[in-house]
Amino acid sequence: MSVRGGSACEGESLVAGWREWVALPDLGVARIKAKLDTGARTSALHALEPKVFVRGGVRRVRFRLHPEQRHGHPEILCEAPLVDRRLVVNSGGKPERRLVILTRLVLAGCVFPVEITLTNRAPMGFRMLMGRTAIRKWGLVDPGRSFLLSAGIAELP
Repeated sequence: MSVRGGSACEGESLVAGWREWVALPDLGVARIKAKLDTGARTSALHALEPKVFVRGGVRRVRFRLHPEQRHGHPEILCEAPLVDRRLVVNSGGKPERRLVILTRLVLAGCVFPVEITLTNRAPMGFRMLMGRTAIRKWGLVDPGRSFLLSAGIAELP
């Protein structure tokens, strides 16, 4: 499936909890706990030392990711095409310029293309935040429940 294509579960409507395990296969991330936040417009991913470079005429970004909350290990070296640089208002209300990538996200066995901004989320509770632009592609969030779609993905200790 092309990243720019539609969902592998086109037309399905899913109901997720306010937090879910997801995968980002193009980045080598088998699982990462994501907070589903309908108050946030854009999705965000914890990224350390992002470096923009050009390969084959395509702008790309390379960064390090620690997918586990409150841990500096494991560390995954990620690389993705750079699709934009945007001004995003962070959780503290301050605007910051962020790099934007487009990658595939897997949730409940369904694959969705999603734009994600890169930022240092170390002080935040979750290494990934899924905003409403990504959520509206597949369904709804039940704010009173967790891990409704994470069956089969073992929770980290």
